[in-house]
Amino acid sequence: MRSSLLSLHHAAETISTTDKHLFDAARLEVFRVMTLGISGFDTPASPGTVPEAAEALAAVQATLAPYRPQLLARQPHLATRLDSTFRAIQTFLGHHPDAANFDRLRFLVAYANPLSQQLWAAQQALGIPAFKEVRALRPDAASLFQADAFEVAAFAANTTARPTQQQINLGRQLFFDPVLSGNGSRSCASCHHPTRAFTDGQAKSVAFGGRGQVARNAPTLLNAALQRNQFHDGRVSFLEDQAAAVVANPTEMHGSLAVVARLLTRNSNYRRAFAAAFAAAPDSGVQEDQVKSALAAYLRSLISLNSPFDTYMRGEPEALGAAAQRGANVFLGKAKCATCHFLPLFNGTVPPGFERSEAEVLGTPAQASLHPRTLDRDLGRGGATGIRWQQHAFKTPTLRNVAVTAPYMHNGAYRSLEAVVDFYNQGGGAALGLRVPNQTLPSDKLHLTTQEKHDLITFLQALTDTTGLGHSAPRSLPQFPTELSWLNQRKVGGRY
Repeated sequence: MRSSLLSLHHAAETISTTDKHLFDAARLEVFRVMTLGISGFDTPASPGTVPEAAEALAAVQATLAPYRPQLLARQPHLATRLDSTFRAIQTFLGHHPDAANFDRLRFLVAYANPLSQQLWAAQQALGIPAFKEVRALRPDAASLFQADAFEVAAFAANTTARPTQQQINLGRQLFFDPVLSGNGSRSCASCHHPTRAFTDGQAKSVAFGGRGQVARNAPTLLNAALQRNQFHDGRVSFLEDQAAAVVANPTEMHGSLAVVARLLTRNSNYRRAFAAAFAAAPDSGVQEDQVKSALAAYLRSLISLNSPFDTYMRGEPEALGAAAQRGANVFLGKAKCATCHFLPLFNGTVPPGFERSEAEVLGTPAQASLHPRTLDRDLGRGGATGIRWQQHAFKTPTLRNVAVTAPYMHNGAYRSLEAVVDFYNQGGGAALGLRVPNQTLPSDKLHLTTQEKHDLITFLQALTDTTGLGHSAPRSLPQFPTELSWLNQRKVGGRY
């Protein structure tokens, strides 16, 4: 603690604080309270969650108090409304100090979300610009729940190069083209069906050539761009590397990007499309990096943040029924889901900076059972890093569209949300009798009632947004010249 405070003290001596810094920090603190504070992530099992939120937001108000006279002169109605919101927050938090019974959803909707929006409005009214840097959560985001709050480019290796529509369209074509595979029969879409929210409904996908199964469950690709690492074990950071690894994997696509690039160069339609998408000479050959970049561009376009829950948070109360609202409070409170599946992305990418994605050890059994015999043998992140305490750790996946992406867990062991909720309610693998000395999931029972479990699942169903996915696939694939005519039998989306 002393070391950290000393570091902050030295840093403060070299930083020139501006109006922009203060307003930026104020909104980030509101976002932190919304995502980590009231969920208990910052203070696990602490009964002081609500009073701490009150103190944090009182500090925000005190920090910005010197700006009040100027705001009052420029926009008196906004200044009055902001004062009223701060007072209302303290009144609400003061009247509901019990963390166990705190209405977190109401706090978010009626108090915290309006506060962040009013702070941004005040910053604009005072003529204080937002930072121009590329961040995961955009510096000009007034709310965590606005449709364009996140900057996908911030999760890429090159944060200044945003995918063009031509690159996205080309990547979409490639995603559904079996030419990427070693035998010209399997595409990315073979295991990631748009109509299944880019999963395949299998515990583990059929391996290349129909020989067995792949190592892990096929995760959804929706919002995959909004996380800091890829694959269940988080072994790569960027979507370009994920695409290359899947193509080369002998049990998945058993292909070669070098071979694919040569084949695509032989196709005049693809050659022209790549030249146009990457501003290259019309007759230049297709490059391996361009194939990866095009696929990644398409994956970064698969952003789905318009579920009923999002609509509710944007001011339409009829979008979320009573059971889902109760379930949201179970999710944010008693069930402790939000301490790993952070708002608003519902994955393990930690707010408010969204700079890292967390992995957890759950003690997932080899087979779904409340009396399991064996822990799943997959070492997960520990297998990728060689670090012993990371054995059986897996990236915290998104819960968006979870109602349509069964089965669950890295091994597809659980086929229903009811079974998953029961697993967590019991306390994970360690509580079920498995030896998991490094389990990060608390092994305490949650003691959820039947009604609470039902409401929780109803809320999870309200995170579904698959609008328009049924029209993702192209109608046809580019044809190859006569000497490669065997490729002209390939099917859009490949064969499974």
